Amino acid sequence: MRPFVTIGNGHRPADYGAMSNGTVRYLSLEWIDALTREVAASSAMAAVANEHTVGITQTVTGGPEGDVTYHLQIADGVAAFGPGAAWPEDVRFEQEWDTAVAVATGTLNAQQAFITGRIRLTGDQQKLGESTPVFAALDSVFSTVREFTVYE
Repeated sequence: MRPFVTIGNGHRPADYGAMSNGTVRYLSLEWIDALTREVAASSAMAAVANEHTVGITQTVTGGPEGDVTYHLQIADGVAAFGPGAAWPEDVRFEQEWDTAVAVATGTLNAQQAFITGRIRLTGDQQKLGESTPVFAALDSVFSTVREFTVYE
């Protein structure tokens, strides 16, 4: 059993509807909720939202929850994460469950997955390139939630 941890904004995993052992399952609604709250509480995400505008959709296929789509919307000083597609959507990533898990757990580099076609990209590649600081800030948020995420 994993101990309860306090995450970046002072919440415990149980605050996000975590399972009884204090974890959330990757790509579950509870996982999306945890990230939604962490993105909203992140000063780094708010800072990049003051300088960037981008809508990013991620779809993962073939997982235990079925196909899951979630988004990150950055605009006008607000960073928002949630279920469903971004609107407006500038960039869309699609990948299978095993690829998503490998990238999320660090056993596969995201750039390598993209180069080899395991992550498919559609949309505005220039806007994606301009959004590098957004992904750097988001990585910190993902790291926080990763501490209490299970990949099953």
